[in-house]
Amino acid sequence: MKMEFDNYKYERELINDGITLIAGVDEVGRGPLVGPVVTAAVILPEKFDLPGLTDSKKLSEKKRNELFKLINEQAVSIGIGIIDEKVIDEVNIYEATKLAMKQAIDNLDVKPQYVLIDAMPLTLDIPTTSIIKGDLKSITISAASVIAKVTRDNMLYELDKKYPMYDFKSNKGYPTKKHLEAIEKYGIIPEHRRSYGPVKKYLEANNGE
Repeated sequence: MKMEFDNYKYERELINDGITLIAGVDEVGRGPLVGPVVTAAVILPEKFDLPGLTDSKKLSEKKRNELFKLINEQAVSIGIGIIDEKVIDEVNIYEATKLAMKQAIDNLDVKPQYVLIDAMPLTLDIPTTSIIKGDLKSITISAASVIAKVTRDNMLYELDKKYPMYDFKSNKGYPTKKHLEAIEKYGIIPEHRRSYGPVKKYLEANNGE
């Protein structure tokens, strides 16, 4: 008989130690060629009901949107961090992701006692644990992954209305064949990350324009 995966393990251990305000933090958008990196910090109540919640990448868009609504209804607090393409180009995506995560934590209405982070190490004035594949292993990080993913996707849907030729509604800014072909045909837009390979290559071939 297959053991059911325990994605409450980290939270349970902390609650048993008397720590109840636990923030999960995750990011979306490190790989795309366009737009910001978006992070979310989520504090869930000790008792909550979110069936099917897991890593946002493993969920359908319909399920993510349903969970997004439920998390917003049930969470003790939610903070969002958004670092745009200009800062990403200035400091690199790794540092920009850390800035966005700290911003999300700062934007919580309630200060957490402990922070669980998906993979990324952060230096904060509160205790943290970085968990590899945390969006799968921790229910709180899973909640953050859903909030971050839906938030960023909605931003890309808006960008798609402005620039439909790049197909952002489908590729979310990732370097798909259609997106790369559109760069060659139409050039780049202000929201493109100029330090990223395909965009940088286009700029070098076109004298930085």
